[in-house]
Amino acid sequence: MKRMNKLALVAGIGVMSLTLAACSSGDTTETTTTPAAGGETMAPAVDCNVGIAMPTRSLERWINDGEGLQALLEADGCTVDLQYADNKVDQQISQLQNMIANGSTILVVASIDGVALGPVLETAGNAGATVIAYDRLILGSANVDYYATFDNYSVGTLQGKFIEEQLGLADGAGPFNLEAFAGSPDDNNAGFFFGGAWDVLLPYVESGQLVNPSGTAPKSNAEWQSIGILGWGSDDAQAEMDNRLSSFYAGGEKVDVVLSPNDSLAQGISQSLQLAGYTAADFPLLTGQDGDKTSVVNILAGVQSMTVWKDTRVLGERVAMMIESIVAGETPEVNDTTTYDNEVKVVPSYLITPEVVIKDTVQSKLIDSGFLKASDVGL
Repeated sequence: MKRMNKLALVAGIGVMSLTLAACSSGDTTETTTTPAAGGETMAPAVDCNVGIAMPTRSLERWINDGEGLQALLEADGCTVDLQYADNKVDQQISQLQNMIANGSTILVVASIDGVALGPVLETAGNAGATVIAYDRLILGSANVDYYATFDNYSVGTLQGKFIEEQLGLADGAGPFNLEAFAGSPDDNNAGFFFGGAWDVLLPYVESGQLVNPSGTAPKSNAEWQSIGILGWGSDDAQAEMDNRLSSFYAGGEKVDVVLSPNDSLAQGISQSLQLAGYTAADFPLLTGQDGDKTSVVNILAGVQSMTVWKDTRVLGERVAMMIESIVAGETPEVNDTTTYDNEVKVVPSYLITPEVVIKDTVQSKLIDSGFLKASDVGL
């Protein structure tokens, strides 16, 4: 592999360019290196044969993640098998089985169901394959060697802090009508997203500054799944928002703020609100995550307030660096060895810091960086 110095420089610049907008309980002090599972340095692989298992093509970000990582690895001379599983767990398991059978020595897995992959990963471990969990932690398996992701708790913290600041909650403003949503109950990251936001917002719910007319707001972080949208579906989020509006806002009450954990849910929620008559002039605060093109268009139009941007190019570069180290028989660099317990082991992880994008920073952050083209969002 020939790109180590260049890749390290690019990834380093990418990480340094991200602004740390909030602290989180998942943050760690300094970058460390950690041996692979079992504490032994891995022997050099004969070649770089990588299987990449992505959950779906139905969300823009997974297409970008998979194809971007594939391009990086193929430029390094790796053999790459990239598969998308249409959000079907059985299909992803079958794809992983085929990758193992076809000689993949490294598996990069963005899981659909965080708890369903134990048996197939045991097969991978028995075959000597190294497993990197990609952006979603895989639970209940000892055969997860590394985890690469963004600081997921910080994503939620950024959303909660945005709401706090925009509404003036810390200065005692309120009451405001809040509706809260959470991500897919089978996605471990969704709990971190919600926890980061709810640690900021729950005290204001308890004080009465934030009022939840639908009565759906969880009483604690642990209850986040009660408002989770399975599969992160935009249509399901829209249907849920439609139901809340018709059931609890029929008397002329107005929604002031909606906590949405990501852009796909925010798009459905935004559509529901617009169909109910909300316009940019009176639109509720609405959070998101990922920097999807559709949501950026909505932000520019005033029908979504912000998105937490996770530059997936930096994540792909980091995973490619991990793979380069593994193939060279070296221990990949990590910067968190305490946070991500998958119920069997604490998985050595590399966390990348996300940042907030609002209407006024779309150009400077998303367009000027090359993450999106101006033409993609009507600029």
